[in-house]
Amino acid sequence: MAHSPHALGQAGEDAAAGHFQALGYEVVARGYRHGRAEVDLVMRQGATLLVFVEVKTRSSGQYGPPETFVSTRKKELFRLAATHLQEELDWRGDIRFDIVALTLLSQGFRLEHFEDAFY
Repeated sequence: MAHSPHALGQAGEDAAAGHFQALGYEVVARGYRHGRAEVDLVMRQGATLLVFVEVKTRSSGQYGPPETFVSTRKKELFRLAATHLQEELDWRGDIRFDIVALTLLSQGFRLEHFEDAFY
């Protein structure tokens, strides 16, 4: 089951979005960009919570857990994009930064959801 890195990433984002939707969240944005920053998913739970999600998809666990691939610089850019989107939406509710780590298995993805992964 060969996937190009882009196709694998897309499939991972689809799976992550589905995971949040099953929990009652709605998609606000996918691939939200602000300058050099990109947020894979922005999800909203009602009128009270906006969740900025970094999706990490790997074809195997060979290089360590996917959640370890979020660098300090990436977190800075992520926060910058989040701040900009909050201003754009005039968001007054809470925010949270989550990481969804997906590892490709023969029967689909193993999904791990880390809430409040960083600040």
